[in-house]
Amino acid sequence: MANNISSVVKQGLCAGCGTCEGLCPENAIKMEIDKKKGVYTPRMNVSKCTQCGVCFQGCPGHAVDFEELKQTISTDSKNDILIGNFLDCYTGYAANESIRYSASSGGLVTQLLLFALNNGYIDGALVTRMKKSAPMEPEPFIARTNEEIIEASKSKYCPVPANAAVKAILQSNGRYAAVGLPCHMHGIRKIEQFNQEFKKKIVLHLGIFCGYTPNFWAILTYLSRAKTKPEEVSSLNFRGEGWPGGIMVSRKDGSRLFMAQGDFYRKYFTSFFIPSRCLMCCDQTSELADLSFGDAWLPEYSSDKIGRSIIISRSEIGKQILDHAVDMKAIELAQIPVKLVKRSQMNSLYPKKHIAKGYIALSRSKPVYNVKLPNPGKLDYILSFLSHIDHLYSMHAFSRLILKYLPQKLLSGYRIPYNFMLSRQLKKFGKTF
Repeated sequence: MANNISSVVKQGLCAGCGTCEGLCPENAIKMEIDKKKGVYTPRMNVSKCTQCGVCFQGCPGHAVDFEELKQTISTDSKNDILIGNFLDCYTGYAANESIRYSASSGGLVTQLLLFALNNGYIDGALVTRMKKSAPMEPEPFIARTNEEIIEASKSKYCPVPANAAVKAILQSNGRYAAVGLPCHMHGIRKIEQFNQEFKKKIVLHLGIFCGYTPNFWAILTYLSRAKTKPEEVSSLNFRGEGWPGGIMVSRKDGSRLFMAQGDFYRKYFTSFFIPSRCLMCCDQTSELADLSFGDAWLPEYSSDKIGRSIIISRSEIGKQILDHAVDMKAIELAQIPVKLVKRSQMNSLYPKKHIAKGYIALSRSKPVYNVKLPNPGKLDYILSFLSHIDHLYSMHAFSRLILKYLPQKLLSGYRIPYNFMLSRQLKKFGKTF
């Protein structure tokens, strides 16, 4: 087995997180879009590779020791098999209404980054924006000003190699926050295990809940159905415009497209476009972050059209910054029981904890996790298999062509068996908390 990232890619275990590019001391790795798969894949310059093995060591695609890493975050936390270790749970939002309205769900990540920067906690933050020169592609970077932090607000529902920006942190001084999905947090925590200098620089880890991230074919299918070519797009925002917001596409001719977030998932069937490695992920709530954030999908907040977040505090530094931000009236928080957190995330928490384990069991190549997961039932294995079929379907150009033009009613009919079985499992799941 090669002592580099190529073995991970060959086994189909690459998460596309960018950790390998950010780590490589020889600049031998570059994250590039695989046009066939619609995801980021590391491309290696073999002539530059010295077989040092650091890319493989930091890679979260092939292995994550959750139990060991959780102990580095806090030794005084409560444990939950579904959301990981935690200190407290809250709902909240940014006190600044403009930030709250314009961000994904309450603007808390943006507001806390601004607060941390302006109060001396950090000198910058690893965040992601959409490229101005190529608005369909994400751009990880280190934000060092208020304007840059605000520019990076809103979720990105496409592949993001965020940890490629780790290189900029390794090559500079200062203290930084890192914002990312669970896979990005996994990579950053793994780097901290063997690079103490890097560990001192990352003082705050802000994790985003993730119920799977679709590949680029999802947004391309949406544009195709809307009779819009990628080269006609001048800007792309996946969230914002209040809550729950939606996708806003601005065209170069001045016209705009808007689709509500829920419609994007239901009508354009992003389930077809979930990468295989994402289906193996068992972390929905960014369990290795200091603070984890997600939408407050609860009936009691359904009338809130500005935005509200669910927050899980997991470490002392996370709790300290939350308390300080509340005292300075930068954010509003209300403590909630952990069962409400699980209830709010049930639709994506269940697949990540039950179906993922079944998917891993059915897969030829498997990531090595040291974590306790609920045992999947028979229906979970069937759901895992159907998810795999969906993934394979979108890997073929002819199949994607069908998805572009097939009437939505027919697509809905195809999903009926899956939705019926999932609904049945969710009802059982909801009774456990």
